[in-house]
Amino acid sequence: MLATLDVPFDAGAVAFALDSAVELGQRLVVANFVERAPLPLSAMLGYEDLPATPEMEQSLAEPARLAVSLGVQVTRLRVRSLHPVPALVEVVAEQDAGLLVFGPDRSRMPRLRYWRAARAIRSSVTALIWMAD
Repeated sequence: MLATLDVPFDAGAVAFALDSAVELGQRLVVANFVERAPLPLSAMLGYEDLPATPEMEQSLAEPARLAVSLGVQVTRLRVRSLHPVPALVEVVAEQDAGLLVFGPDRSRMPRLRYWRAARAIRSSVTALIWMAD
């Protein structure tokens, strides 16, 4: 599983996740965990979700396209939650992932947010973890 917290992927993380999926012959789950509170009026009008920026969409689509071209089955997920890190931990468990590649581009993510997320992931996830440190 290749995961980020609504920032583009680190190139090293994408390469590691693709190499692992190809070598092991396993499917690749490309997941983006977004911190968004559902707004009642927006939900009633059907506008509860904002589209991803073109840069973010490209960052999510590129690993999926490359994996498909290498013969790897791909699943793309976008999880919206008030608490994206616990949601990430839950999805890793649900998907029964053997490897979690936590690969947000650290230059685009606040240092404290990354540190807190990494600490929570390390303490909760039972799969092997690779982080872009």
